[in-house]
Amino acid sequence: MNKPLKLGMVGGGQGAFIGGVHRIAARLDGQWQLVAGALSSQPERAAASAREIGLDPARSYASWQQMAAAEAERPDGIDAVAIVTPNHLHAPVATAFLEAGIDVICDKPLAISLAEARALAALARRRERLLCLTQTYSGYAMVREARALVAAGELGTLRLIQVEYAQDWLTEAIEQQGHKQAAWRCDPALAGPAGALADIGSHAYHLACFVSGLRAEAVCAELSRLVPGRPLDDHAQAMLRFPGGVRGMLWASQVAAGCENALRLRIWGSRAGLEFAQERPDELLLTPLGDASQRLSRGRASSAEARAATRLPAGHPEGYLEAFAQLYRDAAEQIRARREGRAPDIGSRWLTTAEDGVAGLAFIEAMLASDRAGSAWTALDTEGAFQ
Repeated sequence: MNKPLKLGMVGGGQGAFIGGVHRIAARLDGQWQLVAGALSSQPERAAASAREIGLDPARSYASWQQMAAAEAERPDGIDAVAIVTPNHLHAPVATAFLEAGIDVICDKPLAISLAEARALAALARRRERLLCLTQTYSGYAMVREARALVAAGELGTLRLIQVEYAQDWLTEAIEQQGHKQAAWRCDPALAGPAGALADIGSHAYHLACFVSGLRAEAVCAELSRLVPGRPLDDHAQAMLRFPGGVRGMLWASQVAAGCENALRLRIWGSRAGLEFAQERPDELLLTPLGDASQRLSRGRASSAEARAATRLPAGHPEGYLEAFAQLYRDAAEQIRARREGRAPDIGSRWLTTAEDGVAGLAFIEAMLASDRAGSAWTALDTEGAFQ
């Protein structure tokens, strides 16, 4: 039986929501054990956070730079690092660990600029190390079933893609009231040049691309700051042009009062339409042209990829943590396969890659450019992603 791989974490200390999610997800399938961390940029908080989760004090580091150097030298050093910091640190932290020969599991977006993302992807390729993103929703079994259905031609020729992601947690200016998670997401120095667009718009775009197998060629975007005084967008909407004449729409809002985490994808082809709603993750709605809608359930998914992402019997609900855990399971399998000189199991092949991260930044930069140009149609910069 394989021993758990050793995981380190940068960020995710006290008061950080996503750090706890990563830790739960990483240990859910027994593939990872958290052994080291630089959990905060404040040394005292880093140490307190480490004590709180039972981390060995000798492997609780005051900085990520110190951690990368020390863990690379240890005979029992970490196998991979999870980066769960604000966006502006993703690229420098990932660079340090890749240079140290350590695989990287990074929160999205991959970086705060397309140039940074491309440099990271190229570095990971040179160092022959895994660089993957936790695009959580691609871990759902029924999202993988949807991708398999599209790839198998069940929808016919694709024509339309519509994706939306609506939340309401930034409806009021809580970033001005000491809310830590809101504060950094609304600060350009920490979040980068995009707000809701980078935070949840990137998820929506990745979901549309993941299921359809397509990436946008051009966007016509409008970004809004609907809460007065907010420096970054809290609402984004766009029309999208995909290859082959496929047309799309995307909107992502964190000021949609009454919405919790309403991510929804709809795709229509010449033969059928398909719908996935994140708040009902165990099902898909498939509607053939001229026929009744079919509710497809996770427990009876037909594709090998969906079955590989399923843990519980039919009728037992799975959700967000399991989807997140799937990405950690996939990453562990890819690392083990590389070390053993074999092909990874088919269930791990749809892990979000560095190339996906580059594509996400190309989308964000095109959206920003389109908005600055008065919502003019703007082509995505997809050339030379790995050059």
